[in-house]
Formats: sequence, structure tokens, C-alpha cells
Amino acid sequence: MIYFLAVWKAAVLGVILGSLIQVLIPRDWLLRTLGQSRFRGTLLGTLFSLPGMMCTCCAAPVAAGMRRQQVSMGGALAFWMGNPLLNPATLVFMGFVLGWDFAAIRLVAGLVMVLLIATLVQKWVRETPQTQAPVEIDIPEAQGGFFSRWGRALWTLFWSTIPVYILAVLVLGAARVWLFPHADGAVDNSLMWVVAMAVAGCLFVIPTAAEIPIVQTMMLAGMGTAPALALLMTLPAVSLPSLIMLRKAFPTKALWLTGAMVAVSGVIVGGLALLV
Repeated sequence: MIYFLAVWKAAVLGVILGSLIQVLIPRDWLLRTLGQSRFRGTLLGTLFSLPGMMCTCCAAPVAAGMRRQQVSMGGALAFWMGNPLLNPATLVFMGFVLGWDFAAIRLVAGLVMVLLIATLVQKWVRETPQTQAPVEIDIPEAQGGFFSRWGRALWTLFWSTIPVYILAVLVLGAARVWLFPHADGAVDNSLMWVVAMAVAGCLFVIPTAAEIPIVQTMMLAGMGTAPALALLMTLPAVSLPSLIMLRKAFPTKALWLTGAMVAVSGVIVGGLALLV
């Protein structure tokens, strides 16, 4: 329950922002900028994520709202992952707490992750009629005042994201004791723990910049630098609740690919640290 209380506000804020995107930002502008399936849409999605500075579960409903406005998969994914991974305030905080070498690795590796994963998912996954169908709600929503249109968008987005989010967070909160080790020195500098931390980081939802004190605490308890870097890359990037929240906005294959490539990216970053 404490875990749920720490993160629920992010999802609520994300739903509010995601519904506002559907009624405040002109759809034709979104189509011109983020609606393109080419790399330009992915790059603009990454740039637009920088001032957002949201955690993954706050950015997920916003990305869902963008998809309802026919934003491309690459653009929406880049916006979603770029918010937590490339958060400027988090990078500065990380530099002061963990060291500027950690911040530099996070910036470079995070930028590569966002651009590469979003581009590959856009290339490998074909758009389906199911993911494009919600756009039809834009036609009736054009009628009525602002508050009536926002209310409809808010209600639709709320019921498609929040119930499963609550369930997933409660389950993960109960399981976190077994998924994250607590013994001092248990997480050594080995490939096994790099893989374990990379995968575990893809499951949990955390507030903005919470990966910094988590990694700092685990390193003080004896965790090696390599698994720390793997966790630092995957913990903020995606989470099981946020992936579930996006199940109606993206094809299932796109979400599986995104989660898998984030985990692999964490393993690569941690693995390179083992070689240095």
C-alpha cells in the first residue's frame, strides 16, 4: 500500500494531461509534427519530451492521448520514454548525487535508447485497425463546449488505463521484497546480476528521479557498478503498469518489443561497464 501511495499521483496527472492533449492541441498540428512514420516524427517526439520531465506512468496516459490523435508509434514511444530517461532535472540531480560520469552515461545511452527503440518499433510493427480506431472519437468530440469534450476524453482515458494500473501496482508492491535483494553485498559486479537488474528494472514504476536514491542505497549496500548502471537505465524507462496502461494505444507486439529492447539496452550498458 505504501508503494501504491508513492506512485498513484503520477498516473492521475498523466490521465489529466493525456485527455487535455485530445481537446487542446489541434489534431492537424500533431499530425504534421508527430504523425509522420519517418525518423523526423521520432526525433520531434524526443525533443518534445525534454520539457515534460514526467515519470513513465505519468507519461503513459499522455502517450495514449497522443495515439488517439493519430500520432505515429515512433513519435509517441519517443515522447513516452524520453520523459523519464532524458529528464534534464534528473540528470543534474544524478550528477551531484551519483557523479557526473553516471549522468553522462545516462544521457548518451538514454538518447540512443529512445531514438533507436522508437525507430525500430516503428519499422518492425505494422499499424493495426485496432490501434487506429480510437481516432474516430475525434469527430463527435468536436461538438460541444470545452468541458464536455474534455470530460468525455478524460472518462474514456481513465477507464482504459487506471483500473489495470491500480491492480498491477498493488501486485508489484507485494512482490518487490522478493524481486529486489536486500542482503549487503548480494549484488556483485557480475553478468548475472546485470541481467537480473536490467529485467527487474523493467517491472517497477517509480516516481520521477527515484532511481537515483534507489541505486545509491543499493550501491552503499555493496551493489557493483555494472548492475547499478543496468538498473539506472531500465528502472525509469518502462514499467509493467505503464506497459499495461498502453495496451489499447499500441499493438501488443510493439509493447513487447519495447520492453524487451529496454531490458537488452540495460544489459548492454551494464555489460560494457564490466569490460572497462
